[in-house]
Amino acid sequence: MTLEAAGVTGAEESAYRILVTMGGASADDFATRAGLVVTEAERTLRALTAKGLASHTDATPRLYRPTPPDVALMPRLKQQADALDHARATATGLLDIYRDTMRRRDAGQLIEVITGADALRQHLRRIQADTRDEMLWFCKAQYVAMPSGSNDAEFEALARGVRYRVLYEKAFFDDDGAVDNVIQGVRAGEVARAVPHLPLRLAVADRAIAICPLVPGGPHGSPEEPTAALVRDSSLLAALIALFERYWDDAVPLHVDDSGTVSGTDGAAGADALSTTDRRLLSLLVAGVTDKAIASQMGLSRRTVQRHIQHLMTFAGAATRMQLAWQAARRGWV
Repeated sequence: MTLEAAGVTGAEESAYRILVTMGGASADDFATRAGLVVTEAERTLRALTAKGLASHTDATPRLYRPTPPDVALMPRLKQQADALDHARATATGLLDIYRDTMRRRDAGQLIEVITGADALRQHLRRIQADTRDEMLWFCKAQYVAMPSGSNDAEFEALARGVRYRVLYEKAFFDDDGAVDNVIQGVRAGEVARAVPHLPLRLAVADRAIAICPLVPGGPHGSPEEPTAALVRDSSLLAALIALFERYWDDAVPLHVDDSGTVSGTDGAAGADALSTTDRRLLSLLVAGVTDKAIASQMGLSRRTVQRHIQHLMTFAGAATRMQLAWQAARRGWV
């Protein structure tokens, strides 16, 4: 029987099924069909009526008719579902309180030490499998646990809609297979940028948990196994996320063209990375000169000016012209 969630007992469900099959019946007919004595059949039908599963006529003998299942059962099931959702929300709230209490009493709830490349690799794969919204990465040169091209969990996460923002340091692209791996990631949806140098390795999942190696190790580190920290919701995690965002703002977006060439891998974002035309155009744009006036002063078409501006916005990782002006000022481009 399957209607217990709607508050219907097994015996009541059996009786209701019979009445639905008959379409309507007197107590005598129902007793014959159900194999009951008449008094027991009457008691069963009255129970169904009391629960809204049946109704009866006032004539003698009474004729019992089943209430349509959508009317009789769906409201009950919705009430049960609402009650279950409320209970689940309450349980989740209690779990949050419990975790917060335990974190305050036990530092082990905030930071877990991971030792060994295998354990680190397993944790990195697990947090990616559990990620629902966004992964943040610092990728330094010389891998510790995952050689370039071995992180299949990223592509699985990208396929289900997880956003990846990945920062690579310049030396990373000297590793075997690194460039091909970046090309594959960008083409799969990864948003990648580069900087000259990163201070540490880092992976952050959904801004809720981070993995940060503490002691170098692996094939290019110390001869000892690497040691990493798994950091949960805390001020330390907030600081690591802020560190990522700070480097992200200063990084140069990576671009992969149709031929598979990657640009921006040196992480250079200074004025020397811009052409003379770009620097002059930027100075006019920041000064508030219109596209038409810029085109006139520089001897370019308006469409060419707009194309240059779009290129600069992409180069700076800016979504608007105001953001481009701000990035140009803070990076010393003008």
